[in-house]
Amino acid sequence: MNLRKVTAASAAVLALSLTATACGSEDKDGDAGSSSGDKKITVGIKYDQPGLGLKTPDGSFTGFDVDVATYVAKELGYAEGDIVFKETKSADRETALERGDVDFIAATYSITDERKEKVDFAGPYLLAHQDLLIRADDNVAKGEDLNGKKLCSVTGSTSAQNVKTKFAPDAQLKQVGTYSECLNALQSGAVDALTTDDSILAGYASQDQYKGKFKLAGLELSNENYGIGVKKGDTEMLNKINAALEKMVSDKAWDEAVKANFGPANYENEPAPQIGNIVK
Repeated sequence: MNLRKVTAASAAVLALSLTATACGSEDKDGDAGSSSGDKKITVGIKYDQPGLGLKTPDGSFTGFDVDVATYVAKELGYAEGDIVFKETKSADRETALERGDVDFIAATYSITDERKEKVDFAGPYLLAHQDLLIRADDNVAKGEDLNGKKLCSVTGSTSAQNVKTKFAPDAQLKQVGTYSECLNALQSGAVDALTTDDSILAGYASQDQYKGKFKLAGLELSNENYGIGVKKGDTEMLNKINAALEKMVSDKAWDEAVKANFGPANYENEPAPQIGNIVK
């Protein structure tokens, strides 16, 4: 009788142990950045922007946004191996934060009043300017020269609409999913110009396969302050990221990242902006 009681008790303990183990395994395999015990953080970046956010053929990630995101994540307490990079296209950024698909976004995310209604921004961490990428044998002296021309940009970007609203209302706008598609269209002659931030364009122009084929028009059509997007109302995360960015600037890691990622394209960057000074 006593032996049977002991055996039954042991079986119950074993069953409980197996149940707990199964639950633990399920948590470990959960989504990165969730409240499970795996301590992962998911960061939204671009996958197709050389010099800013690029996924290489071997599966690694390079670029200024990647370096900024990695620095911030480490300041938040995450080792490099605990960072999960997730592709976040321009049109998907607000939704990704609202749904909790990512913990924060560092993806050439210009701070605008419209976007601030949906997400909060840390930073800004880089001041870029809107420009045009054109074929090497073309010339565009001013934004108004794009009237009647075919202009390419990505869905969800503010750049093309800015050109049509302020400079060239008669420009023919082509919007696609990625800047790579715009580049192919520019190379083939299907469009006359690609517009976005000069930092992004410099990265593309410096790629080996495009050297000598494209050039920046050299126009400053707007100021683009890049911020790190966080879920609306997450003040704690916002403050922590701002503190991390301030440290990155003060310890010169920001300068090193700029030189490493933009130096090859001879990109003349602006000085680091004042962190926490959220502007248009």
